[in-house]
Amino acid sequence: MTHQQPTLDQVREFAPKLMEVTDDVLFGDIWEREGLSPRERSLIVVATLTALYRTNELPSHIKRAIANGISKEELAEVFTHLAFYAGWPCAITAIRTAIVTLEDLE
Repeated sequence: MTHQQPTLDQVREFAPKLMEVTDDVLFGDIWEREGLSPRERSLIVVATLTALYRTNELPSHIKRAIANGISKEELAEVFTHLAFYAGWPCAITAIRTAIVTLEDLE
């Protein structure tokens, strides 16, 4: 039996404090700090999620990366580069996730 992932609203209802901290600290403070651009932060996060095989979080950060100016070609280069450092399965899974995510954006 397969289950759909809970929506963000369901997560927010289940763990309101975690989502409050996520909104206020992570996205409200850390992502807004000087020193790295949102584009650079997106590259770091997509690469980290790929290397750690965090497939649930990858689609939303691929969307954020596109919004922050990362191109499809740059994402492909990130995944290709990571294949040698994080492993082929991580890279191929990230590419498949990117394909589906980018199709949803069209």
